[in-house]
Amino acid sequence: MEWRLRWDAQQSFLLPEREVRFAAMLDWVESLVGRRPRCLDLGCGPGAVSERLLARFPQARSVGVDFDPVLLRLGASGLGSVAGRMTWVDADLRARGWSSSLPSGRYDAALSSTALHWLTGPQLGRFYRDLFRILRPGGVLLNADQISMPAGAKKLRAAARELRRPSSRSPPRPRSSRAEDWTEWWTAIAREPHLRGELALRARRFPHEHMGTPTPDLAGHRVRLRRAGFREVDLVWSSGESRVLAAVR
Repeated sequence: MEWRLRWDAQQSFLLPEREVRFAAMLDWVESLVGRRPRCLDLGCGPGAVSERLLARFPQARSVGVDFDPVLLRLGASGLGSVAGRMTWVDADLRARGWSSSLPSGRYDAALSSTALHWLTGPQLGRFYRDLFRILRPGGVLLNADQISMPAGAKKLRAAARELRRPSSRSPPRPRSSRAEDWTEWWTAIAREPHLRGELALRARRFPHEHMGTPTPDLAGHRVRLRRAGFREVDLVWSSGESRVLAAVR
């Protein structure tokens, strides 16, 4: 449990708007598919989205999908099955056939937070086509991530980067009062002996640290979703380039 709490703290340090963004996603889930959805949590990590989904909607179910064995272990051992409403799946969203690992049947909603930026343009196009096939008609994808503005919108992109910096009006906090950042969290958990197997597997699966996948901008997401068959695609929440993109099947 401690590691999951520390994960939430470091993610919220990186994304101060994280909880507001989560709440917006769940508002749209309720509005579009109701309070009893069968959901996918894509790139679920230790289960932050699913934890909030299942707490807010007592009759919802979620399938969490991730390829990071460390985060899956933390989720499965910390959040667990939530009385049978939560299932954990080890699958790589970048790979062909990832959806074959899922429990069978159609899904009402697919949710993702800070994950799909790992996919390149071709991978994202294939992923959206796979997702279209497993969502029911009227089902929705809600993707919360850093989704960039067009390369030509230089002033807007520069302003969005400025918005992500801590406010110059706020006094700096002492190091002891802030959460770990990404690197500090992973450095700390790498010393956990009971995760030795998962850490070794993670090193094999991710031999290079994530240094910025060439992911499509907003227009690139839109065109790939349309080509996959999604009929309605639009932003439903944003703060700078921190956005929630919705796509209805």
